Amino acid sequence: MNNQKRKLEGLKAKMQIKPEEVALSLEDFIRRYMEKLEREGVVLGLSGGIDSAVVAALCKRAVGPEKTLALIMPEKDSKREQTEDALALAEELGIRSRLIDITPYLKKLGVYKLFPLNKPLMPKKLKEIMVRKAYNYYRRKTGETPFAASLGGLKNKEFNNYLKRSNAYYRAKHRLRMLLLYLEGEKENRLVVGAANKSEWLVGFFVKYGCDAAADIMPLLNLYKTQVRELARYLNVPRQIIDKAPSPDIIPGLTDERALAISYEKLDLILVALEEEWEVPEIIEALGAADIKGEQIIEVKRLVEKSAHMRKLYRPET
Repeated sequence: MNNQKRKLEGLKAKMQIKPEEVALSLEDFIRRYMEKLEREGVVLGLSGGIDSAVVAALCKRAVGPEKTLALIMPEKDSKREQTEDALALAEELGIRSRLIDITPYLKKLGVYKLFPLNKPLMPKKLKEIMVRKAYNYYRRKTGETPFAASLGGLKNKEFNNYLKRSNAYYRAKHRLRMLLLYLEGEKENRLVVGAANKSEWLVGFFVKYGCDAAADIMPLLNLYKTQVRELARYLNVPRQIIDKAPSPDIIPGLTDERALAISYEKLDLILVALEEEWEVPEIIEALGAADIKGEQIIEVKRLVEKSAHMRKLYRPET
């Protein structure tokens, strides 16, 4: 085995987890914090995606189905399959669930007017195609994805009016869901449990003060996305949830990997190498064996640095 492959195998080894031990540790974490913060149950947002499915399964095992409440909060851009998967999982787990269509609230706030493709007669499939085309066009014209461009301010950026409206459009959805989770949590004295994972957290693929970032506890925050998938298999999360393409389900036509411009398998290897404090040339050498290009490594490092402000609360120096 040459040095390149040896380094790659070393990174992959660092990604390996013992799902049973991880599950038990996280269940204990949820249980302890529910007691420590004097709550009488937990509440989580259940989207139909893998992260929230794993959190729901862990909460049920940690505190029991009778103390676990899942809020399912679709809106007009949500895929029906996502809502159906969320409802089916809640039933399978035997946990309480509440379906809240947030479309009327978003309409009241004027959120849908921010998105130019929200035409009454436009089919959803056509809307998805148009979003993907616009996303690809922006990337070709500017050299970066709209997601990467939006991690910082938009002053003097190309197409900044489009980006401002798009950001306000999709971020409002997650922030409204956060509000509803805390509303239910405080009405029933429940611990709000978030579902952010380490991969998304490190590159800023979340909405600041949204339901994927603002919570009382974040059980998955030490796990990369590929590790969450492994844990999901151990917890018997349904295959259709594990195998579906991860999607924020807030803008039609966008999956996580299209927005990030990299697969989670490759992203996680880069993030592990960065966490190990490898220099970029060393990472490029090691990950060449995994068909990961140097520009992808440099871009991921840039995303981590550019999104640092999202993981901090700034205050005056004393």
